[in-house]
Amino acid sequence: MNAQLVPTPRHLSVGDNVQCVLNASTTLAAGPGTGTTERWLRGTLGAALGLALPPGPAGAPGTITLTTAPEMPPEDYRLDTTGGAVRITGGGPPGVFWAAQTLRQLLGPDAFRRAPINPETVWSLPAVRIEDGPRFSWRGMMLDVARHFLPKDDVLRYLDLLAAHKLNVFHFHLTDDQGWRIEIKRHPRLTEVGSWRARTKYGHRASELWDETPYGGYYTQDDIREIVAYAAERHIRVVPEIDIPGHSQAAIAAYPWLGNTDVVDTAALEVWDNWGVSPNILAPTDATLRFYEDVLTEVLELFPPHVSPFVHIGGDECPKDQWHRSPAAQTRIAELGLADEDGLQSWFIRHFDRWLTARGRRLIGWDEILEGGLAEGAAVSSWRGYAGGIAAAEAGHDVVMCPEQQVYLDHRQHGGPDEPMPIGYVRTLEDVYRFEPVPAGLSPEAARHILGTQANVWTEVMQNRSRVDYQVFPRLAAFAEVAWSPLPAPAERDYPAFEARMTAHYARLDALGVDYRPPGGPLPRQRRPGVLGRPIEGAPPEV
Repeated sequence: MNAQLVPTPRHLSVGDNVQCVLNASTTLAAGPGTGTTERWLRGTLGAALGLALPPGPAGAPGTITLTTAPEMPPEDYRLDTTGGAVRITGGGPPGVFWAAQTLRQLLGPDAFRRAPINPETVWSLPAVRIEDGPRFSWRGMMLDVARHFLPKDDVLRYLDLLAAHKLNVFHFHLTDDQGWRIEIKRHPRLTEVGSWRARTKYGHRASELWDETPYGGYYTQDDIREIVAYAAERHIRVVPEIDIPGHSQAAIAAYPWLGNTDVVDTAALEVWDNWGVSPNILAPTDATLRFYEDVLTEVLELFPPHVSPFVHIGGDECPKDQWHRSPAAQTRIAELGLADEDGLQSWFIRHFDRWLTARGRRLIGWDEILEGGLAEGAAVSSWRGYAGGIAAAEAGHDVVMCPEQQVYLDHRQHGGPDEPMPIGYVRTLEDVYRFEPVPAGLSPEAARHILGTQANVWTEVMQNRSRVDYQVFPRLAAFAEVAWSPLPAPAERDYPAFEARMTAHYARLDALGVDYRPPGGPLPRQRRPGVLGRPIEGAPPEV
């Protein structure tokens, strides 16, 4: 029996034949350290079931009992529904919470609604014993809100969707060439100017279509505090990303002196309205460093260390032509005794690595931060393939595997003509299910540096929540199982069994209102006929 659970648990056995029923007399006994799950059970699951779940005696029939067992790993749990009661034990608060997500799945798809739809429903549970825990400690999703902004409530909804799939890292891509999305009180023009663009490319950058509506938005500092608190209640870490030294045109549009003023008329720059890689990058000046120290000081205040031990500083796709032509940049290279412009980028990264380390945080960046020498203590998001992650891990640096060719969810899901704005390689549900985060041949010592994996969601062609849903789901369910469950080698994975479990999971997604891609292809309203994408044919390379 697998109880149709996604992700699949490490061990599940069928108990006695006594069904456990939750009804108006069901009580909830919450032991020390289980408060987040207690609140979630009453506020979210209880609302769906129409049950108050008042306090009751631990271990009694008809009671949901929550306890912790410090001898277990913090995210591991045991769930027992035999004998007419529910007993949840977690190694720590996160394990208790993940057990509650499993409990919700056992109750059926209507448990994923916000209110009961049938007052006559009998909420019965199969009699099972489950012992479970994650393969990786970093199980994440990156959401780009710079290209297309998602309102705060949509971000909170995505945190709920991550939690429902036992994903525990939310990488929050807050700044880019096309928009600055976080309020910084020391530098208000970042949102007054940098959060708005005059128009937006519709489709791939090669498309001739434009949306001429001014576009933008940002999160106030109180919005950010709410998002972070909401994530913490769900045992999700938040990794804020502030991009440097590339992908910075929105910041330069707000404060032109941040750019390379000796080679570019930065005062004429606006927030970028197109996609791709902007040539406009930060100037390597002390004033730029002080500016971003101001920014990161406020970021650290908003993202406290227990929720955000890592801060992402980008470091990717930084074209260095302006530095090559800039007398000021060349002078800085000479002053610092650097070999070239790659060394200058490394200087940027190393500065903020030291700065963050001194404040008790860890820097993480895209794998380009390897160029010019990797900052001591920095971790790497390996996006261009496996190679950067392999090099970093073999050198003793921690790595999050997120190779573009495998787990970029903006890539299309099918090769057919109806896929909306098709980008990149075809990455089907099965392709994602067969993704392996730890590359073959990695030494055992290096393999210990693979913190885990994340799926990345870049939103250039995702104008709203429905488009994000379509690209992310159902593939995020397959990714969650890869990140959580101890699966066999990719070729040996039982995809038909996973696909069968997805039948039940689609009903859960329906109840949650997720606008996923149906197995038979996009619905008519999900298509975008005539809008140019950038499909890449053939199988993606493993690089």
